[in-house]
Amino acid sequence: MKRKNQLFLTLIVLTINFSLDRITKILATTYLQGRETISFLYNTVVLRYVENTGAFLSAGSEWPVFLKYIALILIPLLFCFYGVYYTVYKLNDRKLVIVFASILGGAFGNLVDRLINDFSVVDFLNFGLGSLRTGILNVADMSVTFGVIYLIIYQLMEAKKKDKKTEPEV
Repeated sequence: MKRKNQLFLTLIVLTINFSLDRITKILATTYLQGRETISFLYNTVVLRYVENTGAFLSAGSEWPVFLKYIALILIPLLFCFYGVYYTVYKLNDRKLVIVFASILGGAFGNLVDRLINDFSVVDFLNFGLGSLRTGILNVADMSVTFGVIYLIIYQLMEAKKKDKKTEPEV
């Protein structure tokens, strides 16, 4: 894929993921903040506004401010910018470009939230069956999670292909 096309694809996918996250967070803030929990499909999908002041499942929410700046903003921001560079200049597979750009769009979405909301990220989605439930999350979290799951599956499939190529024929 030509670098110009790869840059364009990266920016489009990243922007779509980032924009969907921002729009849904604005809607959640407008329509869910200060209101009762909303449930759909027999509690399979639950909408509830919360602000997460930490990372995954509120990890780090009690850290001192300087540590939060480093761990929740500076380091992720450096990874994101390197991720954009890597996606545009190092990847050669269109599927991987899309997946990496999706992950980056989600990461930038949560970073922007932290920057404009004093380290808080708006979360509002919860999925599950009975007592088996996810944490409360947002669209950015889903972009990152589904992207990472795809990368794991992709790597396992690639490893399997390599193993088949190196097996001696009988």
